[in-house]
Amino acid sequence: MSGPPVSRRRLIAGAVGLAGAGGLLGIADLARAAAVDSANATGRLRVGYLPITDAAPLLIAHADGLYPRGVVGPAKPVLFRSWASLAEAFISRQIDVAHLLMPMALQLRYGLGSGVRVLGWNHTNGSALTVAPHIVDLADLAGTQVAIPFWWSIHNVVLQEMLRAHGLRPVLRRSASRADRTVELIVMSPSDMVPALANRSIGGYVVADPFNAAAQLKKIGRIHTFLGDVWRDHACCVLITRDDVIEGRPEAVQSLTDAVVAAQLRIDANRRTAAAALTGGKYLPQPEPAVRLALTYPTPPYRYAHPEWAPQRVGYQPFPFPSFTQRLVEAMNETVVDGDRRFLRRLDPARVHDELVDDAFVRKSLERQGGPRTFGLSAEPTRTEQVQPL
Repeated sequence: MSGPPVSRRRLIAGAVGLAGAGGLLGIADLARAAAVDSANATGRLRVGYLPITDAAPLLIAHADGLYPRGVVGPAKPVLFRSWASLAEAFISRQIDVAHLLMPMALQLRYGLGSGVRVLGWNHTNGSALTVAPHIVDLADLAGTQVAIPFWWSIHNVVLQEMLRAHGLRPVLRRSASRADRTVELIVMSPSDMVPALANRSIGGYVVADPFNAAAQLKKIGRIHTFLGDVWRDHACCVLITRDDVIEGRPEAVQSLTDAVVAAQLRIDANRRTAAAALTGGKYLPQPEPAVRLALTYPTPPYRYAHPEWAPQRVGYQPFPFPSFTQRLVEAMNETVVDGDRRFLRRLDPARVHDELVDDAFVRKSLERQGGPRTFGLSAEPTRTEQVQPL
């Protein structure tokens, strides 16, 4: 059962946390958004995205006409430049559906009290730690700044597990020290990371593609570790909507989920075609070679610790495993963030999945595509999380 809409006062209060966590819009912008009549006059679901390969299922569904008429408008999904601005639009009801960082979905629901619900996974893997050319070992990051896209992100969670495994300590809002083996973490929009690495103002960044592929092609940095080489087939972005949308338009939510799942299969069937469909000024601003590389990685950029995991491969598999949600909540309790993390203390990791995730729609979508086996899953998908910081 969903609660009442988030109040304007709570939206504005939430903007403090979002802006402090790397938001680009801030309090004034969210206050204006909260004052706008956000009633959806068309009744169609409005889709938002960040210009990264993680968004590909939502975008290919639009490009290939998979959204049924009347469910999603014919206009392109709305592009946002930062996670904070996307989240602000979502909780102020300017958009109804988006791909969102899984830890951020947790923070929105339990930290801000918004009615976010996860419908399924948008993708797995697809992110990496990219470093300056002189960085060889992870220990070389001591005394440097490393950029992350958002505090509430799998990037921050996995990076900190890696740092701790190498005896490094993340610090916030103070300079890193090589002698103290500290690394300063800063939030930066993905589009700013490549030039920051090029001018050596940061030692590295951890982010979704195609920004890692872009650094490789520009020869300004190199991929040090795919996050899928640390946490096997982890979910990064998930497909989200709100409780009120599910209650008010369940048929539309099902149709949209069907379209996204079908798009995932199409991407996996022909990644080069998908790269062409996403680029050229259509959905992603990055050049086609970078997006194509991000979707394929034909040549290993480093010696994988777990080659059998295929850590370089961004996966488009929609089923949301409860084991991942539980392990993520546990890891978030060990992760340093610049923001209010008190809500984590109230969470039972074993119960969060059932409260946050509504997998009824994706289960139906899987059956309509031939069942879980179409995606290489068992009839009743289960798994054990494999996390091995390098």
